[in-house]
Amino acid sequence: MKYWFLFCAFLMALPVQAQVNNTTLIINGKIITLDDEQPSASAMVIRNNKIVYVGSAQGAVESAGNGPLLIDAKGKTIIPGLFDSHQHVIRGGRFYNAELRWDQVGSLKEALQLLKAQAARTPKGQWVRVVGGWNEFQFKEKRLPTMQEIEAATGDVPAFVLYLYAKAWLNKAALKELKITADTPNPPGGLIERDASGHPTGMLIAEPNAFILYSTLSRLPELSFQEQLNSTRQYMRELNSLGVTGVMDAGGGFQNYPSDYRVTDSLFHSGQLTLRIPFYLFAQKRGTELQDYERWTELVTIEGVQDCQTGPDYQVSGAGENLLADAADFENFLLPRPELPVTLEKNLEVILERLVKNKWPFRIHATYNESISRDLAVLEKVNARTPIQGLPWFFDHAETISEENINRIKKLGGGIAIQNRMAYQGELFVRRYGRSAAENSPPVNKILAAGIPVGLGTDGTRVSSYNPWMSIYWIVTGKTAGKTAMLSAANQVDRVRALKLFSSGGYQLIREDHAKGKLREGYLADVVILDRDYLAIDEDSIPFIRAALTIMDGKIVYGNEYFSNLAPKPVPVIPVWSPVNFFRSQIR
Repeated sequence: MKYWFLFCAFLMALPVQAQVNNTTLIINGKIITLDDEQPSASAMVIRNNKIVYVGSAQGAVESAGNGPLLIDAKGKTIIPGLFDSHQHVIRGGRFYNAELRWDQVGSLKEALQLLKAQAARTPKGQWVRVVGGWNEFQFKEKRLPTMQEIEAATGDVPAFVLYLYAKAWLNKAALKELKITADTPNPPGGLIERDASGHPTGMLIAEPNAFILYSTLSRLPELSFQEQLNSTRQYMRELNSLGVTGVMDAGGGFQNYPSDYRVTDSLFHSGQLTLRIPFYLFAQKRGTELQDYERWTELVTIEGVQDCQTGPDYQVSGAGENLLADAADFENFLLPRPELPVTLEKNLEVILERLVKNKWPFRIHATYNESISRDLAVLEKVNARTPIQGLPWFFDHAETISEENINRIKKLGGGIAIQNRMAYQGELFVRRYGRSAAENSPPVNKILAAGIPVGLGTDGTRVSSYNPWMSIYWIVTGKTAGKTAMLSAANQVDRVRALKLFSSGGYQLIREDHAKGKLREGYLADVVILDRDYLAIDEDSIPFIRAALTIMDGKIVYGNEYFSNLAPKPVPVIPVWSPVNFFRSQIR
């Protein structure tokens, strides 16, 4: 026994040891396993891409054998890799290097300074753009920028500043570039704000939906293919630095399959993906959604990911979130709830029939309970002819879902992916619907009590921040990004439950929680060492948690400070004028 303690002391004095047998030994950690049978541990062993031991240091050393890579966690907290059940990582990656982020910037003054600095270095032919992840309530000034302030910061450089899915500012240079004049008609579903003389003010308003914002963004200059490859790698590294090892991509407007998937396809085939990315196909054009799904179901067979697979998951996993334009109830809380057309039921039924018969999983965007009721009526009709039990399917968002509809989802075997959109729009929701409604949006614990699978996510990057810890903060504290108490105590969850929802919860939605989302023997090795003690820090520090070391599929993909020598070196950011080169993440 004396020799064992001496050996342990010797191990803990070594930060790194050469790896010779594809085995990694992690000791001296405060491990939150999320495994109810063994909630905590101090050491673990990874061999190839699987966890082969979780428990004590002595047991781990014995299991590791000779010559493992030794990682001393220095008493830090260790968690399973986070899995964002609703994000737009494929689109977000392509544009990441072109976008200035205001996530968690504390004042409007600083935000405008960042905008001005980026405009000064943005070359001719490119734009300065701020696209999501912020609101006015995070600023100490508690207000939005004015058009005059944006003009002063950007000058002759075209600028686009997106505010939620509600509106966007275009400066004069941008209006000129896009040829938007007094004679330009409003596009369907959108409004170009005009002054008393009929001239555009620079404000685009989503009225009643976000098409005008999507479509304008699609007209902005894109990065080159090589720059998009680099951009996606930078974005994945940013997510890895936050402890994210997987993202369920929910599709997106103006994200066409397969042409807009070339970047992630290329990175997958070259072994450069550092995230698991199961992705869903999003119908792109009103009136042709069925044709999209007819084509895609012929083109792609959905197959479950094999447990023995080595390398990150990257495959079509189903249809959605936008199954049908008629059913899209975008959450612009500056305006009343949209009334969906009478054609919804007829058009949704044929799409669902096609998907169910071809055994395609699906997800459905629905913000309001009224929309969910109509969607469920169609699902129940389809289910009566072709049972959907056993097929993974779920609603996205569901902020105002009723108890009756929770029970209907349970009966049909569905799930719900929830996000922290209310952390960015809660104050606006209160102004329109009242505080009582906001306290129950969504009724998280009623959904969990019904036994429905629930995955937590962000809906980054154009509305919410991609920061998973902001989502966890919201559901643990009930507070918005502006620190306003919003979600009631009855709908908050404890810190361990929040981690479960952001790891194994997402995998439960797609029936893969038997192999992912926990630190348990036999599970895939997605492991994160955090830079601070998640269970002990004060609640307002939760949004600023980062990873110290991230392992995805058994491979180290990110390391900072003490662990930087274990991780791949970051690739230089291109183009050189990218905001990422100068501001990096505001999440710090």
